[in-house]
Amino acid sequence: MELLHFTCSTVWRGHEQMIIDIYESLRDNELVKNQIIVCPTNSKLFEVATQRNLKVIGIDFKSQYNLKIAKQLKHIVDINSSSIVLLHNSKAHTVGVISSVFCGLKIPLVLFRTLIKNVGTNFFRKFKYNYKGIKKIVCVSDPVVDILKATIKNHQKMVVVGSVVDTEKFIGQVKNGFLHKEFNIPSDYKIVGNVSAFCKVKDHYTWVNTVEELYKRGLKAKYILIGEGGLESEIKEYVKSKGLENEIIFAGFRNDVHQCIPEFDLFLFTSNNEATGGVILESYACKVPVVAARAGGIPTVLEHNETGLLAEVGNAIDFADKVEFLINCKESKERYITKGHDFLMKTASRVVIGYKINEVLSQIMLDDYVIA
Repeated sequence: MELLHFTCSTVWRGHEQMIIDIYESLRDNELVKNQIIVCPTNSKLFEVATQRNLKVIGIDFKSQYNLKIAKQLKHIVDINSSSIVLLHNSKAHTVGVISSVFCGLKIPLVLFRTLIKNVGTNFFRKFKYNYKGIKKIVCVSDPVVDILKATIKNHQKMVVVGSVVDTEKFIGQVKNGFLHKEFNIPSDYKIVGNVSAFCKVKDHYTWVNTVEELYKRGLKAKYILIGEGGLESEIKEYVKSKGLENEIIFAGFRNDVHQCIPEFDLFLFTSNNEATGGVILESYACKVPVVAARAGGIPTVLEHNETGLLAEVGNAIDFADKVEFLINCKESKERYITKGHDFLMKTASRVVIGYKINEVLSQIMLDDYVIA
């Protein structure tokens, strides 16, 4: 089996990391012989794949509706003898369908979905999601499947495999206090942190409101936001309006997230519409307790009062109550850490997800062979 991973994304978020994780999982477990990543040359994914010596081809992407890029995809498939194309974002999905319809791309297409979002908004969207060349739609959680059901006619096309975490990268990291030193945080202060892009769905406003409440209660802690994005300046202004400039630290984009998370005493995740929440699983790997919103697919990876605590979406008081409880309750914290780590290893390690995806792809190849 020869796989071609295709995305038109230039940002670096959870799905882009997932492409790397899937590639390396299938490679390291000797499940797939040959793979290639096709992505924009100016993307972070191209940079990371190059650094990790993965086989990657850069493209000059301008528009998903440009027939030239569809022809280029067909050409890359042909010269690499690819047997399946994995489509990793909406624009790549469009290009893949156009390439199949107009450029003679005949091999199976597999779409990966990591968003809880209505897709049946116009004729073309409905067509491309139901296109016969899309053999499977791989979803990270049941809520992703549920929202697609209104648009996808053949529900059998959809399969849930879950999120994936590079456990070797995160497990074993030791807390050594470097964030305390880097940001001049007193040694007796806790660190409550978050890693996410600054976009509407992450609900940083509730995060800041929660910090405000905890600060009023006198919790000895500092609060670190790791990430970047379009709403970053807006959130910084909101922090200033609350007078919390000295309490909330904006750490920006970092390449050492796997070392930062273990420095947290608690991971606070206020996202209001998440397919799963890969950072929750990464926190499990780092043995950091989690308080997260009861939203989207988050409850599929965080069982309330078992692997962490869930709070009401947008309710800063509820979040603050649960943060304060968990920071101060060693017994519950240790229990959640242990159960979260066990859940991760059983459901979301590279080995587990690699075999799940390989099973899906192998069945597609078998079905395609039988039909042929």
